[in-house]
Amino acid sequence: MTGQPRQGSLEDPSQILRLLPAKWHEQFLSEYRGALDAAHEVSRFPQLRDVLHLWRLRAAAYSDPGYDQALQATRDDRTDEFVPAEQAITAWFDRRGSIDP
Repeated sequence: MTGQPRQGSLEDPSQILRLLPAKWHEQFLSEYRGALDAAHEVSRFPQLRDVLHLWRLRAAAYSDPGYDQALQATRDDRTDEFVPAEQAITAWFDRRGSIDP
């Protein structure tokens, strides 16, 4: 068994790089290498999984053709262009009952 993700995994660094727009490659690789270094300590191995998971989610968002427009809409506070989180992720809110901790 190796420390590498299984082939075909959504969190495979090579798949993340393929999906991720080129302008994000350097930042991803820097964080990935840092997490790899940290993973040499058994107690810090989860950091590698977290970095890969977060960057997989980012790659999906950043590669979406509408991402830059949505980002600009948030900067411009055009809230009429967004769906409230309560409507978008109803199952999560139903389990919690509210968004308050």
